[in-house]
Amino acid sequence: MQLRAPDYLKQFQCLAGACPHSCCQGWEVVVDEASAAFYRTLPGPLGERLRAALQTEDGEDFFTLTDTGRCPFWDMDGLCAIHRALGPERTGEVCRSHPRFIEDYGPLRETSLVASCPEACRLLLSSHAPLTFPETETDEEGEDPDPWLNPLLAVRKKLFEILQDPSRKIDFRLAELLSLAAEAQIFLDEDNAPLLPELCQAWTVPAPGCQMAGEGIFPRVWDALSGLEILGDDWRALLRRGREAVPGAVPEALLERIVAYFLFRYTLKAVNDGDLLGRVQLALLSVLVVERAASLLPLGEALRIYCREIEHNEDNIDALLLTFRAEPALSPSAFFKTLEG
Repeated sequence: MQLRAPDYLKQFQCLAGACPHSCCQGWEVVVDEASAAFYRTLPGPLGERLRAALQTEDGEDFFTLTDTGRCPFWDMDGLCAIHRALGPERTGEVCRSHPRFIEDYGPLRETSLVASCPEACRLLLSSHAPLTFPETETDEEGEDPDPWLNPLLAVRKKLFEILQDPSRKIDFRLAELLSLAAEAQIFLDEDNAPLLPELCQAWTVPAPGCQMAGEGIFPRVWDALSGLEILGDDWRALLRRGREAVPGAVPEALLERIVAYFLFRYTLKAVNDGDLLGRVQLALLSVLVVERAASLLPLGEALRIYCREIEHNEDNIDALLLTFRAEPALSPSAFFKTLEG
């Protein structure tokens, strides 16, 4: 199996008790089936605590949070009581893997570090170099690839080439990403995915378009985000203030790395539903929102809060993808207008 991950993955180390925004607070702590079965049979005081905290609803096991929204096993020193007493291998699968998001695409497994984690976010923004995704191999056998996987890989490779061209301003690169995604989407809609590599090989920089009529995605995007499920009051406050925000003074190299992060996380998911264009729009919306939020907050904090609210909620992502298709105010034309401005 091929393994691919961002170049800073091996640098990651959990901050544990020193983390300023612990994943042990404010999140539902889902417990996988194997861990729940072990906890139900563990003797002694810790076993009793585990069984008292373990709840089941709709076939899913989870820990009931305390009145302060903390995992009941997150001790006051910021460390996990289960980890301390039984070792990391006995914590739940979610706790062992966070902040890693792992996606299997047949013979390819991709791992990313979600930027809602303060340390993962710091690593993403700690360099101005182009973000790369080194590949390794294991002896593990994956499943056969979906017929669309290799064509979509070819498109993503081209998207990265466009994004990481330092000779052009970032807004021109982002507009070209959208142009290529729109063209590729036509092939996908017509079930002609095998032609995507040829499209990428023949691709040239589009001629500058004429001035487009209508509004860009702002301020409408703040309304769309406000209509999603909201986790934290800090995000609610940011959404209120965002309507007045202008793009912050963010170095283009960091904007490029943020876009690369989102392209890596989401474009191959189009293998499941064919919505490549929507996922490229999601990447562009994300960086444009974070760029504006960075005029109100430090860049890392703006990105962390955004990723916490959007990336950890599949319903929010699905709602945005639907909005891109349904609302002219967030259509590709509106994105082009924003990037022109």
